[in-house]
Amino acid sequence: MKKSLLIITLTVLTVTLTAQEQWENLFNGKNFSGWKKIIGTAEYVVRDGCIVGISKLHTQNSFLATNKVYRDFILELEYKIEQGLNSGVQFRSLSKKDYNNGLVHGYQVEFDTSPRSWSGGIYDEARRGWLYYLEMNPPAKTAFKKDCWNKIRIEAIGNSIRTWLNDIPVADIIDDMTAEGFIALQVHATRDSSLVGKEIAWRNIRICTKNPEQFRWADSKTIYQANCIDNTLSEIEKKQGWKLLWDGRSTAGWRGARLKTFPEKGWAIEDGILKVKKSDGSESANGGDIVTTKKYRNFELQVDFKITEGANSGIKYFVDTELNQGAGSSIGCEYQILDDKKHPDAQSGINGNRQLGSLYDLIAAPEDKPYRPKFFNRARIVVKGNRVAHYLNEVKIVEYERGTQMWKALVACSKYRLWPDFGETEEGHILLQDHGEEVWFKNIKIKEL
Repeated sequence: MKKSLLIITLTVLTVTLTAQEQWENLFNGKNFSGWKKIIGTAEYVVRDGCIVGISKLHTQNSFLATNKVYRDFILELEYKIEQGLNSGVQFRSLSKKDYNNGLVHGYQVEFDTSPRSWSGGIYDEARRGWLYYLEMNPPAKTAFKKDCWNKIRIEAIGNSIRTWLNDIPVADIIDDMTAEGFIALQVHATRDSSLVGKEIAWRNIRICTKNPEQFRWADSKTIYQANCIDNTLSEIEKKQGWKLLWDGRSTAGWRGARLKTFPEKGWAIEDGILKVKKSDGSESANGGDIVTTKKYRNFELQVDFKITEGANSGIKYFVDTELNQGAGSSIGCEYQILDDKKHPDAQSGINGNRQLGSLYDLIAAPEDKPYRPKFFNRARIVVKGNRVAHYLNEVKIVEYERGTQMWKALVACSKYRLWPDFGETEEGHILLQDHGEEVWFKNIKIKEL
Protein backbone atom coordinates (compact mmCIF):
# COMPACT_ATOMS: atom_id res chain seq x y z
CA MET A 1 0.00 0.00 0.00
CA LYS A 2 2.82 2.39 0.92
CA LYS A 3 4.69 1.50 -2.27
CA SER A 4 1.59 2.21 -4.40
CA LEU A 5 1.05 5.52 -2.63
CA LEU A 6 4.69 6.45 -3.25
CA ILE A 7 4.36 5.65 -6.98
CA ILE A 8 1.20 7.76 -7.25
CA THR A 9 2.87 10.65 -5.43
CA LEU A 10 5.96 10.50 -7.65
CA THR A 11 3.76 10.32 -10.77
CA VAL A 12 1.78 13.39 -9.73
CA LEU A 13 5.02 15.24 -8.90
CA THR A 14 6.53 14.28 -12.27
CA VAL A 15 3.46 15.48 -14.18
CA THR A 16 3.48 18.72 -12.19
CA LEU A 17 7.15 19.34 -12.86
CA THR A 18 6.71 18.46 -16.53
CA ALA A 19 3.88 20.95 -16.79
CA GLN A 20 5.96 23.62 -15.12
CA GLU A 21 8.85 22.95 -17.47
CA GLN A 22 6.67 23.88 -20.46
CA TRP A 23 6.74 27.59 -19.55
CA GLU A 24 9.24 30.03 -21.02
CA ASN A 25 9.61 33.58 -19.73
CA LEU A 26 9.30 36.13 -22.54
CA PHE A 27 10.52 39.02 -20.39
CA ASN A 28 13.61 38.82 -18.16
CA GLY A 29 12.52 41.68 -15.89
CA LYS A 30 15.63 43.72 -16.70
CA ASN A 31 15.69 44.84 -20.34
CA PHE A 32 14.06 44.44 -23.75
CA SER A 33 16.07 41.41 -24.81
CA GLY A 34 13.90 39.42 -27.24
CA TRP A 35 11.65 42.43 -27.98
CA LYS A 36 11.64 45.27 -30.48
CA LYS A 37 9.56 48.39 -30.99
CA ILE A 38 8.01 48.29 -34.45
CA ILE A 39 5.28 50.93 -34.81
CA GLY A 40 4.35 54.20 -33.09
CA THR A 41 6.29 56.61 -30.88
CA ALA A 42 4.87 55.91 -27.43
CA GLU A 43 7.62 55.21 -24.89
CA TYR A 44 8.32 51.82 -23.30
CA VAL A 45 10.55 51.50 -20.23
CA VAL A 46 11.55 48.76 -17.82
CA ARG A 47 10.71 49.61 -14.22
CA ASP A 48 10.58 47.43 -11.09
CA GLY A 49 10.59 44.22 -13.11
CA CYS A 50 7.78 45.38 -15.40
CA ILE A 51 7.45 46.66 -18.94
CA VAL A 52 5.73 50.03 -18.76
CA GLY A 53 4.08 51.77 -21.73
CA ILE A 54 3.48 55.51 -21.53
CA SER A 55 0.65 57.19 -23.43
CA LYS A 56 1.64 59.87 -25.91
CA LEU A 57 -0.43 62.45 -27.78
CA HIS A 58 -0.88 62.32 -31.58
CA THR A 59 0.90 59.07 -32.35
CA GLN A 60 -0.49 55.99 -33.98
CA ASN A 61 -0.95 52.78 -32.00
CA SER A 62 2.45 51.74 -30.67
CA PHE A 63 3.70 48.17 -30.34
CA LEU A 64 6.55 46.42 -28.55
CA ALA A 65 6.83 43.03 -30.26
CA THR A 66 8.67 39.77 -29.71
CA ASN A 67 11.48 38.97 -32.12
CA LYS A 68 10.14 35.43 -32.46
CA VAL A 69 6.87 34.31 -34.00
CA TYR A 70 4.59 31.79 -32.35
CA ARG A 71 1.99 29.38 -33.70
CA ASP A 72 0.27 27.21 -31.07
CA PHE A 73 0.73 28.31 -27.48
CA ILE A 74 -0.66 29.24 -24.12
CA LEU A 75 0.28 32.77 -23.06
CA GLU A 76 -0.13 34.19 -19.57
CA LEU A 77 0.70 37.66 -18.28
CA GLU A 78 -0.42 40.25 -15.78
CA TYR A 79 -1.25 43.85 -16.61
CA LYS A 80 -2.20 47.01 -14.76
CA ILE A 81 -3.75 49.94 -16.64
CA GLU A 82 -4.65 53.46 -15.60
CA GLN A 83 -8.26 54.57 -16.01
CA GLY A 84 -9.09 56.17 -19.34
CA LEU A 85 -6.54 54.17 -21.31
CA ASN A 86 -7.22 51.43 -23.83
CA SER A 87 -4.65 48.77 -24.63
CA GLY A 88 -4.15 45.13 -25.39
CA VAL A 89 -1.80 42.31 -26.23
CA GLN A 90 -1.35 41.23 -29.85
CA PHE A 91 -0.76 37.60 -30.81
CA ARG A 92 -0.41 35.76 -34.09
CA SER A 93 0.17 39.25 -35.46
CA LEU A 94 2.12 40.56 -38.44
CA SER A 95 3.77 43.70 -39.77
CA LYS A 96 4.53 43.55 -43.48
CA LYS A 97 5.54 46.28 -45.93
CA ASP A 98 2.94 45.09 -48.43
CA TYR A 99 0.12 45.51 -45.87
CA ASN A 100 -0.61 49.20 -45.24
CA ASN A 101 3.09 50.09 -45.03
CA GLY A 102 3.83 47.72 -42.18
CA LEU A 103 0.70 48.37 -40.10
CA VAL A 104 0.39 45.83 -37.30
CA HIS A 105 -2.53 43.48 -37.89
CA GLY A 106 -3.77 40.35 -36.22
CA TYR A 107 -5.50 39.14 -33.09
CA GLN A 108 -5.62 41.31 -29.98
CA VAL A 109 -6.96 40.67 -26.49
CA GLU A 110 -8.58 43.89 -25.33
CA PHE A 111 -7.70 45.84 -22.16
CA ASP A 112 -10.66 48.17 -21.66
CA THR A 113 -11.28 50.68 -18.87
CA SER A 114 -14.40 52.22 -20.44
CA PRO A 115 -17.97 51.63 -19.19
CA ARG A 116 -18.64 49.06 -21.93
CA SER A 117 -16.23 46.69 -20.08
CA TRP A 118 -14.95 44.56 -22.96
CA SER A 119 -11.65 43.50 -21.35
CA GLY A 120 -10.62 40.04 -22.48
CA GLY A 121 -12.55 40.30 -25.74
CA ILE A 122 -10.86 39.53 -29.06
CA TYR A 123 -10.30 42.26 -31.66
CA ASP A 124 -8.81 41.76 -35.12
CA GLU A 125 -6.47 44.75 -35.29
CA ALA A 126 -6.42 46.64 -38.63
CA ARG A 127 -8.53 43.96 -40.36
CA ARG A 128 -12.01 42.74 -39.45
CA GLY A 129 -12.53 44.53 -36.13
CA TRP A 130 -14.34 42.81 -33.25
CA LEU A 131 -14.48 39.02 -33.37
CA TYR A 132 -15.68 38.56 -29.77
CA TYR A 133 -17.10 41.46 -27.81
CA LEU A 134 -18.56 41.02 -24.36
CA GLU A 135 -22.16 41.47 -25.41
CA MET A 136 -21.62 37.83 -26.37
CA ASN A 137 -20.68 37.02 -22.77
CA PRO A 138 -22.05 39.75 -20.45
CA PRO A 139 -21.17 38.03 -17.13
CA ALA A 140 -17.47 38.38 -18.02
CA LYS A 141 -17.78 42.19 -17.91
CA THR A 142 -17.16 42.02 -14.17
CA ALA A 143 -13.84 40.17 -14.50
CA PHE A 144 -11.66 43.29 -14.90
CA LYS A 145 -10.28 44.78 -11.66
CA LYS A 146 -9.86 48.54 -11.66
CA ASP A 147 -6.48 49.89 -10.46
CA CYS A 148 -5.23 46.34 -9.80
CA TRP A 149 -3.08 43.76 -11.50
CA ASN A 150 -5.15 41.60 -13.83
CA LYS A 151 -4.16 38.19 -15.18
CA ILE A 152 -4.77 37.27 -18.81
CA ARG A 153 -4.59 33.75 -20.21
CA ILE A 154 -4.70 33.16 -23.99
CA GLU A 155 -4.91 29.73 -25.55
CA ALA A 156 -4.25 29.74 -29.31
CA ILE A 157 -4.20 26.13 -30.47
CA GLY A 158 -5.09 25.36 -34.08
CA ASN A 159 -8.30 27.17 -35.01
CA SER A 160 -9.34 27.51 -31.38
CA ILE A 161 -8.63 30.78 -29.55
CA ARG A 162 -9.83 31.28 -25.98
CA THR A 163 -9.21 33.87 -23.28
CA TRP A 164 -9.59 34.16 -19.53
CA LEU A 165 -9.37 37.26 -17.34
CA ASN A 166 -8.57 36.63 -13.69
CA ASP A 167 -9.46 32.96 -14.31
CA ILE A 168 -12.94 33.87 -15.59
CA PRO A 169 -13.67 32.58 -19.14
CA VAL A 170 -14.20 35.56 -21.45
CA ALA A 171 -13.89 34.75 -25.15
CA ASP A 172 -14.04 31.64 -27.33
CA ILE A 173 -13.64 31.80 -31.11
CA ILE A 174 -12.97 29.48 -34.02
CA ASP A 175 -10.90 31.18 -36.73
CA ASP A 176 -8.34 30.28 -39.38
CA MET A 177 -7.16 33.60 -40.81
CA THR A 178 -3.66 33.70 -39.26
CA ALA A 179 -1.81 30.64 -37.98
CA GLU A 180 1.30 32.32 -36.52
CA GLY A 181 2.85 35.66 -35.75
CA PHE A 182 4.55 37.75 -33.09
CA ILE A 183 3.25 38.79 -29.67
CA ALA A 184 3.15 42.52 -28.98
CA LEU A 185 2.22 44.92 -26.18
CA GLN A 186 0.11 47.86 -27.31
CA VAL A 187 -0.05 51.47 -26.18
CA HIS A 188 -3.17 52.77 -27.86
CA ALA A 189 -3.20 56.05 -29.77
CA THR A 190 -4.90 58.98 -28.04
CA ARG A 191 -6.06 62.48 -28.95
CA ASP A 192 -7.04 63.28 -25.36
CA SER A 193 -4.41 65.46 -23.69
CA SER A 194 -5.65 64.39 -20.24
CA LEU A 195 -4.41 60.85 -20.94
CA VAL A 196 -0.87 61.86 -21.89
CA GLY A 197 1.66 60.30 -19.54
CA LYS A 198 -0.70 57.67 -18.18
CA GLU A 199 0.71 54.19 -18.04
CA ILE A 200 0.06 50.53 -18.60
CA ALA A 201 2.37 47.90 -17.14
CA TRP A 202 2.95 44.24 -17.96
CA ARG A 203 4.75 41.59 -15.89
CA ASN A 204 5.15 37.82 -15.49
CA ILE A 205 4.91 37.27 -19.25
CA ARG A 206 5.32 33.57 -19.98
CA ILE A 207 4.47 31.19 -22.80
CA CYS A 208 3.95 27.46 -23.25
CA THR A 209 4.72 26.19 -26.76
CA LYS A 210 5.57 22.52 -26.14
CA ASN A 211 2.46 20.40 -26.55
CA PRO A 212 0.14 23.18 -25.36
CA GLU A 213 -2.91 21.04 -26.18
CA GLN A 214 -2.00 18.87 -23.17
CA PHE A 215 -2.44 21.85 -20.87
CA ARG A 216 -5.62 23.33 -22.29
CA TRP A 217 -8.14 24.26 -19.68
CA ALA A 218 -11.46 22.48 -19.79
CA ASP A 219 -14.06 23.82 -22.23
CA SER A 220 -16.48 26.24 -20.67
CA LYS A 221 -20.07 25.07 -20.90
CA THR A 222 -21.46 28.50 -20.09
CA ILE A 223 -20.08 30.95 -22.67
CA TYR A 224 -20.92 31.52 -26.31
CA GLN A 225 -18.49 30.30 -28.96
CA ALA A 226 -18.14 32.56 -32.02
CA ASN A 227 -17.43 30.82 -35.31
CA CYS A 228 -15.40 33.37 -37.31
CA ILE A 229 -14.77 31.13 -40.32
CA ASP A 230 -17.13 32.52 -42.93
CA ASN A 231 -20.08 30.49 -44.17
CA THR A 232 -19.35 27.42 -42.09
CA LEU A 233 -20.88 25.68 -39.09
CA SER A 234 -18.79 24.74 -36.08
CA GLU A 235 -19.38 21.46 -34.28
CA ILE A 236 -21.10 23.36 -31.49
CA GLU A 237 -23.40 25.14 -33.95
CA LYS A 238 -24.33 21.83 -35.54
CA LYS A 239 -25.18 20.35 -32.16
CA GLN A 240 -27.30 23.40 -31.37
CA GLY A 241 -29.33 22.91 -34.55
CA TRP A 242 -27.96 25.73 -36.71
CA LYS A 243 -28.04 25.35 -40.50
CA LEU A 244 -26.49 27.41 -43.26
CA LEU A 245 -29.18 29.34 -45.09
CA TRP A 246 -26.57 30.26 -47.72
CA ASP A 247 -23.54 28.08 -48.47
CA GLY A 248 -21.21 30.92 -49.52
CA ARG A 249 -20.78 29.56 -53.05
CA SER A 250 -24.04 28.94 -54.88
CA THR A 251 -27.64 30.12 -55.15
CA ALA A 252 -29.00 26.91 -53.59
CA GLY A 253 -32.01 27.51 -51.37
CA TRP A 254 -32.84 30.93 -52.84
CA ARG A 255 -34.92 32.28 -55.72
CA GLY A 256 -36.16 35.61 -56.94
CA ALA A 257 -39.17 36.85 -54.99
CA ARG A 258 -41.13 36.95 -58.23
CA LEU A 259 -39.22 34.20 -60.02
CA LYS A 260 -38.95 30.45 -59.85
CA THR A 261 -35.16 30.71 -60.20
CA PHE A 262 -32.41 32.97 -58.91
CA PRO A 263 -32.19 36.37 -60.68
CA GLU A 264 -29.86 36.45 -63.66
CA LYS A 265 -28.73 39.99 -62.86
CA GLY A 266 -28.47 42.37 -59.90
CA TRP A 267 -26.73 39.92 -57.54
CA ALA A 268 -23.17 38.60 -57.36
CA ILE A 269 -21.29 35.96 -55.36
CA GLU A 270 -17.69 37.02 -54.77
CA ASP A 271 -15.18 35.58 -52.28
CA GLY A 272 -17.84 34.15 -49.99
CA ILE A 273 -19.95 37.31 -50.05
CA LEU A 274 -23.45 37.69 -51.49
CA LYS A 275 -23.70 41.19 -52.96
CA VAL A 276 -26.58 43.33 -54.10
CA LYS A 277 -25.24 45.18 -57.12
CA LYS A 278 -25.60 48.94 -57.35
CA SER A 279 -28.14 50.23 -59.86
CA ASP A 280 -30.26 53.39 -59.63
CA GLY A 281 -31.47 53.08 -56.02
CA SER A 282 -34.94 51.89 -56.97
CA GLU A 283 -36.73 49.33 -54.83
CA SER A 284 -36.63 45.79 -56.25
CA ALA A 285 -36.21 47.09 -59.82
CA ASN A 286 -32.89 45.58 -60.95
CA GLY A 287 -32.27 41.95 -60.02
CA GLY A 288 -35.14 42.12 -57.56
CA ASP A 289 -35.44 40.74 -54.04
CA ILE A 290 -34.42 37.16 -53.29
CA VAL A 291 -36.23 34.82 -50.90
CA THR A 292 -35.64 31.44 -49.32
CA THR A 293 -37.31 28.58 -51.12
CA LYS A 294 -38.53 27.38 -47.73
CA LYS A 295 -40.91 29.12 -45.34
CA TYR A 296 -40.13 29.55 -41.63
CA ARG A 297 -42.28 29.92 -38.52
CA ASN A 298 -40.29 29.97 -35.23
CA PHE A 299 -36.61 30.61 -35.71
CA GLU A 300 -33.41 32.40 -34.86
CA LEU A 301 -31.83 34.03 -37.92
CA GLN A 302 -28.29 35.40 -38.13
CA VAL A 303 -27.02 37.53 -41.02
CA ASP A 304 -23.74 39.44 -41.25
CA PHE A 305 -24.10 42.56 -43.41
CA LYS A 306 -21.91 45.42 -44.59
CA ILE A 307 -23.34 48.70 -45.83
CA THR A 308 -21.59 50.63 -48.57
CA GLU A 309 -21.83 54.42 -48.36
CA GLY A 310 -25.38 55.72 -48.64
CA ALA A 311 -26.90 52.26 -49.15
CA ASN A 312 -30.34 50.91 -48.34
CA SER A 313 -31.52 47.30 -48.03
CA GLY A 314 -33.33 45.06 -45.59
CA ILE A 315 -33.94 41.59 -44.22
CA LYS A 316 -37.60 40.65 -44.34
CA TYR A 317 -39.39 37.74 -42.68
CA PHE A 318 -42.96 36.40 -42.72
CA VAL A 319 -42.84 37.33 -46.41
CA ASP A 320 -45.80 36.42 -48.63
CA THR A 321 -44.56 36.64 -52.22
CA GLU A 322 -48.12 36.45 -53.54
CA LEU A 323 -48.85 39.91 -52.12
CA ASN A 324 -47.85 43.05 -54.02
CA GLN A 325 -47.42 41.87 -57.57
CA GLY A 326 -46.90 45.48 -58.64
CA ALA A 327 -43.89 47.76 -58.30
CA GLY A 328 -41.73 47.63 -55.20
CA SER A 329 -40.69 44.96 -52.75
CA SER A 330 -42.50 41.89 -51.48
CA ILE A 331 -44.47 42.35 -48.28
CA GLY A 332 -43.19 41.24 -44.88
CA CYS A 333 -41.78 42.48 -41.58
CA GLU A 334 -38.42 44.16 -42.21
CA TYR A 335 -35.18 44.52 -40.28
CA GLN A 336 -34.01 47.77 -41.85
CA ILE A 337 -30.47 48.01 -43.25
CA LEU A 338 -29.54 51.63 -43.96
CA ASP A 339 -26.71 54.14 -43.89
CA ASP A 340 -28.43 56.44 -41.39
CA LYS A 341 -26.01 59.29 -42.02
CA LYS A 342 -26.06 59.30 -45.80
CA HIS A 343 -29.42 57.92 -46.95
CA PRO A 344 -32.42 60.32 -46.94
CA ASP A 345 -34.84 57.60 -45.81
CA ALA A 346 -33.31 57.87 -42.33
CA GLN A 347 -35.21 61.14 -41.90
CA SER A 348 -38.51 59.72 -43.16
CA GLY A 349 -41.13 57.79 -41.24
CA ILE A 350 -41.92 58.55 -37.59
CA ASN A 351 -39.27 59.11 -34.88
CA GLY A 352 -36.57 57.21 -36.74
CA ASN A 353 -38.55 54.07 -37.49
CA ARG A 354 -36.90 53.74 -40.89
CA GLN A 355 -33.37 53.74 -39.54
CA LEU A 356 -30.91 50.86 -39.21
CA GLY A 357 -32.15 47.93 -37.15
CA SER A 358 -35.69 49.25 -36.87
CA LEU A 359 -38.79 47.25 -37.64
CA TYR A 360 -39.22 49.27 -40.80
CA ASP A 361 -41.90 51.98 -40.61
CA LEU A 362 -43.23 50.55 -37.33
CA ILE A 363 -40.79 50.52 -34.39
CA ALA A 364 -37.59 52.56 -34.18
CA ALA A 365 -34.27 51.15 -33.02
CA PRO A 366 -32.42 53.36 -30.50
CA GLU A 367 -30.08 56.04 -31.83
CA ASP A 368 -27.17 54.74 -29.73
CA LYS A 369 -27.29 51.25 -31.24
CA PRO A 370 -23.90 49.48 -31.52
CA TYR A 371 -23.37 49.88 -35.28
CA ARG A 372 -19.82 49.67 -36.67
CA PRO A 373 -19.42 51.68 -39.92
CA LYS A 374 -17.24 50.13 -42.64
CA PHE A 375 -17.25 46.73 -40.92
CA PHE A 376 -19.52 43.72 -41.12
CA ASN A 377 -22.27 43.89 -38.51
CA ARG A 378 -24.46 41.07 -37.27
CA ALA A 379 -28.24 41.17 -37.49
CA ARG A 380 -30.10 38.61 -35.44
CA ILE A 381 -33.85 38.09 -35.54
CA VAL A 382 -35.56 35.80 -33.02
CA VAL A 383 -39.17 34.71 -33.55
CA LYS A 384 -41.04 32.69 -30.92
CA GLY A 385 -44.71 32.62 -31.80
CA ASN A 386 -45.90 36.21 -31.91
CA ARG A 387 -42.93 37.55 -29.94
CA VAL A 388 -40.10 38.96 -32.07
CA ALA A 389 -36.78 40.62 -31.25
CA HIS A 390 -34.13 42.38 -33.36
CA TYR A 391 -30.49 42.35 -32.27
CA LEU A 392 -27.54 44.30 -33.65
CA ASN A 393 -24.13 42.93 -32.72
CA GLU A 394 -25.77 40.90 -29.95
CA VAL A 395 -27.54 43.90 -28.38
CA LYS A 396 -31.35 43.79 -28.37
CA ILE A 397 -32.60 46.91 -30.14
CA VAL A 398 -36.26 46.13 -30.94
CA GLU A 399 -38.82 43.88 -29.29
CA TYR A 400 -42.51 43.49 -30.07
CA GLU A 401 -45.51 41.18 -30.11
CA ARG A 402 -47.62 40.65 -33.19
CA GLY A 403 -51.39 40.55 -33.13
CA THR A 404 -51.92 42.81 -30.12
CA GLN A 405 -53.93 46.04 -30.09
CA MET A 406 -50.64 47.95 -30.00
CA TRP A 407 -49.45 46.04 -33.06
CA LYS A 408 -52.63 46.80 -34.97
CA ALA A 409 -52.36 50.48 -34.03
CA LEU A 410 -48.78 50.64 -35.29
CA VAL A 411 -49.72 48.99 -38.58
CA ALA A 412 -52.68 51.36 -39.00
CA CYS A 413 -50.30 54.34 -38.91
CA SER A 414 -47.79 52.80 -41.33
CA LYS A 415 -47.46 52.15 -45.06
CA TYR A 416 -48.57 48.58 -44.33
CA ARG A 417 -52.15 49.59 -43.48
CA LEU A 418 -53.06 48.68 -47.07
CA TRP A 419 -52.42 44.99 -46.38
CA PRO A 420 -55.05 43.17 -44.26
CA ASP A 421 -53.63 41.43 -41.16
CA PHE A 422 -50.11 42.55 -42.05
CA GLY A 423 -47.38 40.61 -40.24
CA GLU A 424 -49.74 38.14 -38.61
CA THR A 425 -49.17 35.14 -40.86
CA GLU A 426 -47.87 32.05 -39.07
CA GLU A 427 -45.00 31.47 -41.46
CA GLY A 428 -43.30 33.00 -44.47
CA HIS A 429 -40.18 33.33 -46.57
CA ILE A 430 -37.02 35.17 -45.52
CA LEU A 431 -36.01 37.90 -47.96
CA LEU A 432 -32.90 39.92 -48.78
CA GLN A 433 -33.80 43.19 -50.45
CA ASP A 434 -32.50 44.72 -53.65
CA HIS A 435 -32.90 48.47 -53.19
CA GLY A 436 -30.56 49.44 -56.00
CA GLU A 437 -27.52 50.03 -53.79
CA GLU A 438 -24.60 47.78 -52.94
CA VAL A 439 -24.90 45.85 -49.68
CA TRP A 440 -22.93 42.73 -48.73
CA PHE A 441 -24.16 39.61 -46.89
CA LYS A 442 -22.45 36.53 -45.49
CA ASN A 443 -22.75 33.99 -42.64
CA ILE A 444 -26.49 33.56 -43.17
CA LYS A 445 -27.59 30.90 -40.66
CA ILE A 446 -30.85 29.77 -39.13
CA LYS A 447 -31.96 27.65 -36.21
CA GLU A 448 -35.59 26.57 -36.15
CA LEU A 449 -37.12 26.72 -32.70
